[in-house]
Amino acid sequence: MSHFILVTLHLFAAITFVGTVFFEVLILEAIRPRVGHEAMRAVETEIGRRARRLMPFVIATLYGAGIAMAWQYRAALAHPFASSFATMLTIKIILAASVLVHFIAAVTLGARGKLRSRHFRLIHLSVFSHVVLIVLLAKAMFYVTW
Repeated sequence: MSHFILVTLHLFAAITFVGTVFFEVLILEAIRPRVGHEAMRAVETEIGRRARRLMPFVIATLYGAGIAMAWQYRAALAHPFASSFATMLTIKIILAASVLVHFIAAVTLGARGKLRSRHFRLIHLSVFSHVVLIVLLAKAMFYVTW
């Protein structure tokens, strides 16, 4: 598959995933104090249902394209501290793996009926901080050197 197609698929999936995380953290958390507990629980439940149907495809595309692109840099990844690019790419991959673990934990908790508002908020805040760093690293890898 061409690099252009991989980058395009990766970007669209990243926009969908990161956009969802930003919405949940920056919009939903801001309205939480103004909305009743039961209404917020209903919103979280419905978002969770929709996310469980949509996000597996988004995640598969995001990580599949990401792995395919990372494969092209396997020589650099073999020596993660040899260059600033390799170091930032390695950190980005570690953060992405952590996001995947968070996602799996959220889906598992949700499927078992154990995803509470507190878990919902903590997971989303953690994922939010991860994706902000991933986006910064994605750009910095090509512009920052040391």
